[in-house]
Amino acid sequence: MIDYKGYQNKKVLVVGLAKSGVAASLLLHRLGAFVTVNDWKPLSENKDAQQLLDQGIKVICGSHPVELLDEGFELIVKNPGIPYSNPLIKGAIAKGLPVLTEVELAYNISEAAIIGVTGTNGKTTTTTLIHEMISKDNKKSYAAGNIGTVASEVAQIAKPDEAMVVELSSFQLMGIRQFAPSISIITNIYDAHLDYHSSKEEYVEAKAAITRNQTADDYLIVNADQEELMAAVDHTKAQVVPFSTKRFLQDGISSDGEKIYMNGEAVVSLKDIVLPGRHNLENIMAAIGAARLYGVADESIRKVLAEFSGVKHRTQFVREWKDIKFYNDSKATNILATQSALDAFDSPTILLCGGLDRGNSFDELAGSMSHVKTAVVFGETANKMAETAKSAGVSNVIHVLDINEAVIAAAEVAERGDVVLLSPACASWDQYPTFEVRGDIFIEAVNKLK
Repeated sequence: MIDYKGYQNKKVLVVGLAKSGVAASLLLHRLGAFVTVNDWKPLSENKDAQQLLDQGIKVICGSHPVELLDEGFELIVKNPGIPYSNPLIKGAIAKGLPVLTEVELAYNISEAAIIGVTGTNGKTTTTTLIHEMISKDNKKSYAAGNIGTVASEVAQIAKPDEAMVVELSSFQLMGIRQFAPSISIITNIYDAHLDYHSSKEEYVEAKAAITRNQTADDYLIVNADQEELMAAVDHTKAQVVPFSTKRFLQDGISSDGEKIYMNGEAVVSLKDIVLPGRHNLENIMAAIGAARLYGVADESIRKVLAEFSGVKHRTQFVREWKDIKFYNDSKATNILATQSALDAFDSPTILLCGGLDRGNSFDELAGSMSHVKTAVVFGETANKMAETAKSAGVSNVIHVLDINEAVIAAAEVAERGDVVLLSPACASWDQYPTFEVRGDIFIEAVNKLK
């Protein structure tokens, strides 16, 4: 850990707790800042705030009072989930205060090389693949960020000869000033999180921020099949490494239909890759690029791709039961993710879908449902999903209450050779606190089948 002095004796307000807020507060305290924590949850119900109070950190709970800004803070560190429309955050910006997220702190103190991964879809799979490839090459790697472990915690223990592979959301990237990964990746860009961002343009700009501070010594691995994305990173000073799943690139990462190449050199045969789905080629190409740039041997890359069958909740193979394969894609919280999951299979498919209603239609999903024989629908969007399925020619639509009923219904109608796919195309919050909980319930229900 670098003994960073940039926060010493500064008055810092941390807004919002959860894992990232707690980690940021403790780190800032360790770095010599005068920290005040503000969280909406009342102190009596707030174990995180109580823990920080025991550490001698000032805590204000129960609301986000704008009056806090009169106390002379020099910067704000906010939980990424708190929107910029929050009155306290808006007030801070109006006063010209820097508003950071904890990944900036991680960068400030990290002795390890940082590989940053962002994009609309594929972030977790790509992050995990890179981490596994580095580890397989007998090098020390940490997977951090949105993948589960807070980046600023990992940065305190990672050593100079080690790597931090950090999954980054647009929410986190909006709160950076100096953050600059040695290798950055943007897997793709599609419409998402527009309930948080004021516009698609703001969302794209947030993603492109991953390369904002990179220099000519750094690398940017980017999806060359998306003109909008390529235009958004046109300003980069980093060395650009494009990848394409649609055309062969002599300089970059691509495939000839049999192998994946990087800069004209064959790396791995497609037939040796076990991760299912055409959409995962983007993730695999990006991961190959990062691993090779970090110095991982091709043999280690090939070994991982021959073993890696998916990340939990992301087109995850769960079980084969009576010659029927069950897949958990609970992380598919938008239409594009479900389209990608459906496109990964050619077998007759029973689709389990539905969830939080954000007011959108699901017409775009119909084009990927040609091999769906049954749709099992649930949640607030059940009726919308049913309409989409019927418009796509799905002959059988079953309405159920929840995931447990969905698994039972799917098992009753499934036949040998079918795929049962949980890919909701919606957030889980109408029925379940997280997509992970939703996926775990699915896994449990599938494993109970006899």
